[in-house]
Amino acid sequence: MLKYMPQLLVSFHEVSERVSKMTVTYTSQVTTSRHLSNFLRLLCRWRGSIYKLVWMDLILFLILYILLTLSYRYLMNESARKTFEGIVVYCSVYSTLIPLSFVLGFFVTLVMGRWWAQYKSIPWPDSIALLVSSSIHGADDRARAMRRTIMRYVCLCQVIVFTMISPSVKKRFPTYNQIIEAGLLQENEKSIIAVLDIAFPYYPKHWMPIVWAASLVNRARRENKIRDDYAVKSIIDELNSFRGWCGFLLYYDWVSVPLVYTQVVTLACYSFFLCAIMGHQWVDTEKSPSSQNVIFKYFPVLTILQFFFYMGWLKVAESLINPFGEDDDDFELNWMIDRNLTVSYLIVDEMHQEHPQLLKDQYWDEVFPNELPYTDESKRPVPPQNSTARVGANKSNLSWDEKSNIIQTSSIFLPGAITESFAERKDEVRSTGVPHNQNTVRSEPINLQPSPTSMNLEELIDQRNRERRERMRHRYQDMRSNHKATNSRYVLTVLRPPSVSSSQPLLAEEAEEEEEEEVIPTSEPEKKD
Repeated sequence: MLKYMPQLLVSFHEVSERVSKMTVTYTSQVTTSRHLSNFLRLLCRWRGSIYKLVWMDLILFLILYILLTLSYRYLMNESARKTFEGIVVYCSVYSTLIPLSFVLGFFVTLVMGRWWAQYKSIPWPDSIALLVSSSIHGADDRARAMRRTIMRYVCLCQVIVFTMISPSVKKRFPTYNQIIEAGLLQENEKSIIAVLDIAFPYYPKHWMPIVWAASLVNRARRENKIRDDYAVKSIIDELNSFRGWCGFLLYYDWVSVPLVYTQVVTLACYSFFLCAIMGHQWVDTEKSPSSQNVIFKYFPVLTILQFFFYMGWLKVAESLINPFGEDDDDFELNWMIDRNLTVSYLIVDEMHQEHPQLLKDQYWDEVFPNELPYTDESKRPVPPQNSTARVGANKSNLSWDEKSNIIQTSSIFLPGAITESFAERKDEVRSTGVPHNQNTVRSEPINLQPSPTSMNLEELIDQRNRERRERMRHRYQDMRSNHKATNSRYVLTVLRPPSVSSSQPLLAEEAEEEEEEEVIPTSEPEKKD
């Protein structure tokens, strides 16, 4: 047991490091709002919190503040105290000239929009895998190798881009040898990329696997693994789209937020708090607004909160301006690499041309369900209403119980009357052989009879649901009987582009018709007597 302890400790350390680098999620704790705010429970978390980002700056701010306070109270002489008091009053009055809220607000808004746009630019190979699996046919090794190789090239393109923008992925794949060990690259492919790196060293080569994948698609079409040109076009379009989104990630890495904007925000924030260290000091002079405040004399509570909020705002922008780093809230690109390769191989190989047994669904006879079942915890007592449901209603001020009492005494549709109407319509179709449509609707209204006994609201709703299902069932049966009576069938027309061989005779016939039209002379008008 003791000889395995070092290995267990190393594996535990690796797992803890991996968990510590995962993106922080808390949506499961805020799914439903409660009487006490859900966000209060999130204040006790450390990883990914504002405390983890601000604590070092906050300690430095407190040390400087306390040093200046002790120097003023115990180390300065009278003249130095007068000078210090003048500086404090000046900083207290004019520190509001720094537009910190305005500058930080716009900067954080820009960074948050850029952060989410970068996440939406990350491409996923699922759509390409679905097209490849449904378009490249065949269960032999040749077709299987084509499908797997195309998806491997797609994932290789993404890995090369991630190594160029993410330090964590670069540490995982520092060279092409590590990519070969991971199974994403072959030795012959590495030699081709190495030759192009020597010939063109200043340009990225992430697009090369996409070119290879497109060549494989064309080869599959020539070998009749892909049966139509439209499937080839669809796969090529998806490959181009994937390459384009990978290029967008590189653009975000190359073109950052303008440096002058970042410098302005940083200078404004740190300059404001340098002034706050001096301007929020307690001094024994009448010119200072805090000279008579006892709380401010011993501990500046609001000053600490102000530093915490503004500096936290700046730290949020610093953390999100590059989401491909190693912060707590950065994107987990290594997990995406593993997921994309696994899912791609599952779609194009393990699940290729496979599906569960085709069976009738449980609503086969009812055509469609009126309402799906609920559990007791999820059932809604009243169906949702439109925003204008109560506008202009005469009984809009009535409660739900009063409305239910009115509905109980009102007239309702009887299932027998509905069944008779559909039975008569079916007999009419069978006798005349003409399908029922809008032109043959009978003008006689259905006889509505009031309910002999009152019923509660739930029974009324159940009865209406049964009547609706009965109407839909009869309508479906009428539609089928109409098609049988008229011997009509559904015809599916497939339009295909004309081939070269089929279009040449048509062009020849059109040319002959044009020649005949040119040869036929125009008849002269007859002379009138």
